[in-house]
This record gives sequence, structure tokens and C-alpha cells, in this order.
Amino acid sequence: MSTLLSHPPLRRLDQLPGPRPLPIVGNALQLKRPRIHLDFEQWAREFGPSFLVRLGPTPVLVLTDHEAINAVMKDRPDGFRRPASLERVVKELGGAQGLFSAEGQDWHHQRRMVMAAFSPTHVRAYFPALMKVAQRLNGRWQKAARQGQAIDLQSDLMRFTVDAISGLAFGVDMNTLESDEDIIQRHLDKIFPALFKRLNALLPYWRYVKLPSDHDLDRSLKTVREAINGFIDQARERMRHEPARREQPANLIEALIVAADHPDSGVNDEVVAGNVFTMLLAGEDTTANTLAWSIHLLHRHPAALQRAQDEVRRVVGDDLSVFNMDQLGDLPYLDACIQETMRLKPVAPFRVQQALRDTVVGDVLVPKDALVWCISRHDALDDRHFQNGAAFMPERWLAEGTAKKVSTPFGSGPRVCPGRYLAMVEMKVAMVMLLSQFDIDRVDTPQGGEAQELMSFTMTPVGLTMRLKSRLS
Repeated sequence: MSTLLSHPPLRRLDQLPGPRPLPIVGNALQLKRPRIHLDFEQWAREFGPSFLVRLGPTPVLVLTDHEAINAVMKDRPDGFRRPASLERVVKELGGAQGLFSAEGQDWHHQRRMVMAAFSPTHVRAYFPALMKVAQRLNGRWQKAARQGQAIDLQSDLMRFTVDAISGLAFGVDMNTLESDEDIIQRHLDKIFPALFKRLNALLPYWRYVKLPSDHDLDRSLKTVREAINGFIDQARERMRHEPARREQPANLIEALIVAADHPDSGVNDEVVAGNVFTMLLAGEDTTANTLAWSIHLLHRHPAALQRAQDEVRRVVGDDLSVFNMDQLGDLPYLDACIQETMRLKPVAPFRVQQALRDTVVGDVLVPKDALVWCISRHDALDDRHFQNGAAFMPERWLAEGTAKKVSTPFGSGPRVCPGRYLAMVEMKVAMVMLLSQFDIDRVDTPQGGEAQELMSFTMTPVGLTMRLKSRLS
């Protein structure tokens, strides 16, 4: 038995406090899927740093203490894994196992290649292409500003992130920003919510009968798979015409193909497709939602918005075409705004792990196969760790000694997000474009005031629209 932060006396799961369960369904009916993160956070305030929830017959240890959570995350992939149900649902959706859902040796085989594809060196080489994508977003928003149109913020930001990830990871210029056709992004937007719904369903009804929404999902999956196969075919064609790419792959998909073609690599064409699928989904949703939250929070805090604008305009000026990657380091307050957004509005406010062996977390005995629900946002909002923890105060990230181990938006341990460097660069580039070229006139929500949080695999702001005034006019 391994021990993670053990402090005697030890408690069994059934000795923990927690909400009273119902027969058979446990606490499942007390949870609302769109706000499941808020329900768990409310229970944490009632029952403390370690408590028990039953989802149907399954006991779940819930943790809020960041040190205990980080210990669990650092004990991956040998001591903990993502829930086995995730692997089953991904397979049912027709997706191969990419790095996100891969476990054990499959994960080890893929990790190095994926990390190399998103290295700072590779991202730096890609920066001019990323700026081209940002200029397309600029053009789209300049048109909206001239016409006085409200911008569907998340939709446009997801187009931006799809174009960014497809160029870097797949060598494909998708250009969804200049297209209003039935683009792949519209199909991607249906997959994450469906995955989340199925992961949290009490009964897997879709294995027996499919609703119209399930058939619609099947059509979207078919479209995405066809697009992925096209990316792979294009990459193989490039490599056939330019054999040097086999020695020095230019992007993730080429590196995966080289590995798949190598005997005993542990990587095959299904793994290639699975990682393309994973990068499209994860690269779109998480970064776009963080950007949307950041714009919303800055608009609601005019002093912070003014300071961020002043910094960007001092460093960048009006001409985006001369902006370069080295200048990103001259924008510490913009970086602080993004860090503060991820602390308050993390797209992953909780993470669920499954024990691979009997272990101890904190003072709790955790049996093999038990689920551990890690509420990652709880301590990040706590005044013990951040002064006035519920407030949006980007300047706190400029001070020495900020508790970065408490706020872990990209995870921690060996399975920390491999795309975190690219995500930060993408977000800074998008914000540089926005703040240098526009004044934010309004950011509206359907209900007015603070945006509602919707949990749909990632935490999404509901219905944000934005109106801009161009600085060019």
C-alpha cells in the first residue's frame, strides 16, 4: 500500500461525512449536470476538506485540500488514472485513445511525441502563422465593429483556437474565421457536451436506444472523423513529396505518422487519429473559454482593463504586423490577467481520478478502483491562500511568492497539460490583438451582470456577446 500525505489516525470512506444518500441512486439526484461543479463546491463548504459522495452505488472520495490533490496528481500514471468510464465512452463515440484518455504504456508511448510537438521551440517557429490567424480574427471583428454587430464571443474564439491548433499540430490552414459554411467547429461543439453527459449518466441508455440528439452526435462524429482522415492523408502526401520530413517532422501529426510507421513503436494509425481528435477538442474548448472569461472579467473591472490596455498599447502600438514573440515577455500585467482568470474561472474546476491500488490520501484509506473527486478551485478561492480570494485582482500575480501550487489550471504532476505553453501564447496573442485594435464597448450576458457558469466537460460562460469600437476609425 502506498501513502500520500498520511496523517494518523486513518479513516475509511464510510467514516467520512457527506450528504445523505438515497437508496440505489445515492446522491446522484441531488446533482444538476450543468452546475455539478457548484453543487460539489457547496457540499465542500458544508462537509470540509474530505467527504464522501455516492454516485449510484459508487462511493466517491471528494478532496478540496490542494496539497492532497497535488499528491494524487503526482501519483499518476502509476497510482491513479482517469476513470475507466472515460475510456469506455471515448471508444463508444468511435474515438481512438489519444494522450488525454490513454493510460499505462500507451500514455508513455505518446507523451514524448506530443510534448515535443508543443515545445517552446516549435511554438516559436509557428508564431508568424499564429499571428496570421490573429489578423483574420481582427478582420472579422473590424467588420462587426463597422456594422455595429454583436459578436458571439465564444463562437468566434473557438474558430480562432481551431485554426491555431490545426496549423501547429496538423500543418493545415483550416481558416474557419473567414468561412460561414458548415465548418468542423460546429461539429466539435457538440462532442464535448455529449461526452460529459454520458460520463455523468446514471444509465447508459444510448447502448440500447438512441435519441435524436444521439443520431445528431453520430453525424457530427462522422464529419470530424472524415476531416481527421483528410488531415492524415494530407500529411502522408507531404511526407511522400518531402522525405526530409520523416527525419524532422514539422508538426504533431507528422511525428505520430513517423512513429506509427516504425516497428514496435507502440503507435498505430488509430493512435494518430486519436491524438488528432484529442487536440482538436482540447485545443478548441479550453483556450477559447478562458479567453471568453478573461474578456468578461476585464470588462467588469474597468481599472484592470485600462491597465491592460495601456500596457499592450505601449508595447505593441497600433501596427500588429510588427509584433513579435519576444514582446510577449514585456506584457507582465496581461499575463497576470490571464493567470487571475484561470484562478477564478478554471475551465477544469474539478478533476476525477481512479485509484490503481490501495492507498492513503491525507488521512483517508482509499481502496483500489475508488474514485477521487478533486475540487481544484476550492483552495484557489480561499482567503488563506489568496488575499480577498473571491476578487479579481491581477496584480497579485506580479508579487513574489504567489502560491502557484494552489491554482493549477493546467493540472500538476507527470500528466500536466502538454499544450499549456501554446495555450498561454494563443491567449496572449488574442488579447494583444483585441486590446491594441479595439475598445470594448459592451460585454453582455443573457441575464445581465455576472456570466453564469455552465459545466459541459469544461466550464463555459453562458451566452456572452461583445460589441467593439475600432481604434482605426
